[in-house]
Amino acid sequence: MTERPHLAVIGAGPAGLAATAAAAAHGVRVTLLDSAARAGGQFYRQPAAELNARRPQALHHRWRTWERLRDSLARHVEAGHATHLTDHHVWFVERRSDHFAVHALLGPAQEDPVEVRADAVLIATGGYEKVLPFPGWTLPGVLTAGGAQAMLKGSLAVPGRTAVVAGTGPLLLPVATGLAAAGVEVAALVESADPKAFLRRPRVLAAQPGKVAEGAQYAAQLLRHRVKLLTRHTVVEAHGDERLEAVTVAALDTGGRIRPGTERRFACDTLAVGHGMLPHTDLAETLGCRLEGLRVHVDDEQRTDVPGVWAAGETTGIGGADLALTEGHIAGRSAAARLTGAVPDPRGWATAAKSRTRLREFSAALDTVYAPPACWTDLVTDDTIVCRCEEVAGGAIREAVAGLGAGDVRTVKLLTRAGMGWCQGRMCGPAVAGLAGCELTPSRRPFARPVPLGVLAHAGETEDDEHQ
Repeated sequence: MTERPHLAVIGAGPAGLAATAAAAAHGVRVTLLDSAARAGGQFYRQPAAELNARRPQALHHRWRTWERLRDSLARHVEAGHATHLTDHHVWFVERRSDHFAVHALLGPAQEDPVEVRADAVLIATGGYEKVLPFPGWTLPGVLTAGGAQAMLKGSLAVPGRTAVVAGTGPLLLPVATGLAAAGVEVAALVESADPKAFLRRPRVLAAQPGKVAEGAQYAAQLLRHRVKLLTRHTVVEAHGDERLEAVTVAALDTGGRIRPGTERRFACDTLAVGHGMLPHTDLAETLGCRLEGLRVHVDDEQRTDVPGVWAAGETTGIGGADLALTEGHIAGRSAAARLTGAVPDPRGWATAAKSRTRLREFSAALDTVYAPPACWTDLVTDDTIVCRCEEVAGGAIREAVAGLGAGDVRTVKLLTRAGMGWCQGRMCGPAVAGLAGCELTPSRRPFARPVPLGVLAHAGETEDDEHQ
């Protein structure tokens, strides 16, 4: 019997799971690699089995969709058509003459190297949160909106007793309602955008009645938990000595500036703040995949311009779980067809393609409505820490631009060390670009994550690997 061609899928979120199911069902052997201990990604993050959660579905939307994805993966693993490698932190994908080598670090310590060889690669590494600084944002008790959600989903824990949820974007709604349902007093949901702007896009809304209904459900939950909703407001400052004690918010004018005299102070021990998401493109960049702005460029089959490499989900543009599922399905079907020598028939995923078009239009509308305040940099004082890793303040970045002539993020990094720390600019990159008055551009990192020198020195020397 001819051995099935081998596809490596990196990332076990919605896109990666959908791609694995589609490819394994159409004649391809799949190895699914993920850094988490359980499949699901951030959207379907699961509590640890030791917690014995009785109703994990209470923390999720589309639970039945998750059950179908989970059960499909289990069936393909049992049939020998798929392998699920957990706690595998992929740091590099190498393109060789006749195959791809996926290099990963195994386990929580991320020290033991593993190499997976495959005929093709599908990148579904998701996205990460955009972080914008303000005075007091480094206080204990201030965390990202996604971090608060991950804590609740993954450990069934809440970050405090009284919270303010702030920033912009649809993620704030499930975070605020999730915290409130878990017993946290949510003093306010502070949204810098005006959601009413969606009313000027009736065609986009009409094409996504499910999204409209979901928004209405969130609104009803906010009312039920008596969460104060402040639109066109933003966080001005977080206050506290040893940890967060209060937050000051203020209204915004039409130009995105603070309206004097509108400041309000909320006592709280938690501030969950988020300003949208950015695509994870590190692995695609190292392979030489073309980028469009900050996202990986793909064609109608979700193929990148590098032969043998597909991409799906947030890495091709932030669009949510539904879009990730459709893109993953299309990518898996396309990869399976091409790896088995067939000509892909787009009619096989026509329904998914139509859904992808509508969801991309909806996501583009979200991007225009939920944008950070135009003048958010005005709130960053000269002594506000911008790069936490290297403790670089806003004044140093402004001096690099105005006094030393820096005109891009890389030059600011060389002059101030902003972005040279452990996160390699993932956290501070958007803030540095905003303060420098330049576009945020891909960083062109050689590796997707820090790797021990010993592992790097011996990479590629393994001749036999159980996951070839």
